[in-house]
Amino acid sequence: MTFARRELALLGAIVLLFSLPLLGVDGFYRVSTFRNLIIDNLPLLLAAAGMTVVIIAGQIDISIGSNLVVSGVVAGLTASAGCSMPIVVLATLAAGSAFGAVNGLLVTRLGLPAIIATLATLVLGRNALIVTTGGDWIQNLPPTFQWFGLAQAVAQPVYILAGLAVFAAIGWGLKHLAAGRAVYAIGCDHEAARRLGLRPPLVVFGSFVFLGLMTGAAAVLNFTRYPTIETNAGLGFELKVIAAVVVGGTSITGGRGSLLGTLLGVILLGAIGTVFTFLHLNPAWEKAIQGAIILLAVVSETAWRPRTA
Repeated sequence: MTFARRELALLGAIVLLFSLPLLGVDGFYRVSTFRNLIIDNLPLLLAAAGMTVVIIAGQIDISIGSNLVVSGVVAGLTASAGCSMPIVVLATLAAGSAFGAVNGLLVTRLGLPAIIATLATLVLGRNALIVTTGGDWIQNLPPTFQWFGLAQAVAQPVYILAGLAVFAAIGWGLKHLAAGRAVYAIGCDHEAARRLGLRPPLVVFGSFVFLGLMTGAAAVLNFTRYPTIETNAGLGFELKVIAAVVVGGTSITGGRGSLLGTLLGVILLGAIGTVFTFLHLNPAWEKAIQGAIILLAVVSETAWRPRTA
């Protein structure tokens, strides 16, 4: 399966998914439904963009759900302390980046496998929140926090444009900047990249920090939509993010992938829950289907690789 074929298969699956509500379901094909669908999945899109970079570099991060909620709690606490929204945004981005830097140091300095290092920070992040907040939600946020103080009808298009602009900039950077090409080179072959003058540990560390930054941005777009912040948010977020990236054609072993495929993966996986809701199907099937899609994507890649080696 070439990369173009993977994208065509995804497009076919998306068309099929969005055709299911034609089976006698009322109210799905409305502008408000698709607008809400885009808004709901903007955090997933930015997080998946960061995860694409990490996986192309031959790594993985399963702590992203913890990073998301930790960054969100930082946003809520700084807003509650009376900080202006630009400071809140900067603090949230810094928190996400710092979380990613810890993962990067564990992998590059201590030599821990990425899945083990990020599993540890996944647990530590969740438990740190329980200790610091007592499990209580962040409430009594200032009026300027939700939608940045804008009317929802005004804020939603701004969020959409901002999210898509950041995503497009990442795609351009991966293709045209030296840092983006270095990520691909490291993912293909560490030793060959080192002989070309690249520094694999630095590139890997930078990819984790970048994912942390994008997780912080996802937290901003996610939590500023609500008047309170749930300290148990982000559960299962890592599954959806990784699924979107892998389904989009990014090789789980690194060195290959694109943000176009990731975008299609986000559309497919992000819409399943909404479509199932309109079809009155058990929402538990969403997680099962996500897992099955990951398995199918990895198996298809494994079956295809020997023929292209």
